[in-house]
Amino acid sequence: MQYKRYLKQGGIYFFTIVTFKRKNLFHHSENVGLLKEAFKYIIKRHPFQMDAYVFLPDHIHFIMRLLENDDDFSTRIRLVKSYFSRYCDQQYKQDPSVSRKKKQEQAIWQRRFWEHLISDESDYEKHVEYIHYNPVKHGLAKAPHQWPHSSFHRYVQNGIYNKFWASDEKICFDKSIGME
Repeated sequence: MQYKRYLKQGGIYFFTIVTFKRKNLFHHSENVGLLKEAFKYIIKRHPFQMDAYVFLPDHIHFIMRLLENDDDFSTRIRLVKSYFSRYCDQQYKQDPSVSRKKKQEQAIWQRRFWEHLISDESDYEKHVEYIHYNPVKHGLAKAPHQWPHSSFHRYVQNGIYNKFWASDEKICFDKSIGME
């Protein structure tokens, strides 16, 4: 099957990347640390801005803002996945329940990723909220501030959110927002 990606120079994209067979890889804090390290390493070499993120046990969501004359998000995703796969916990790599195919990252990551080009400010805000509310949606926290692996805390520090945003309310998102 041929996938068509919409490329826009300087575009802002929402991404979902899922672990192979939904393995709870990011349940381990050392793997979360390695994932953050992978992003930092790739951002230094292939600059982009990571506006928002959440790392859940079996998938990640984030918003990537590309530079003005750049539309190559696929290389960045591939490099982040490769970096993590190369340095991840050896015990996980040796797990006999993980079948290997042609590429090593297939034992760590699902082959592809899902992206959505952010269309306007409203779309952007909805996807940022979706990212920050995602741990609550999955029953991993009762409120966004309780989940440590999220840019939510940076948004609170910057005065964008109140620390207790979405603590006492259930938020339902339109089906066009996000991807699991």
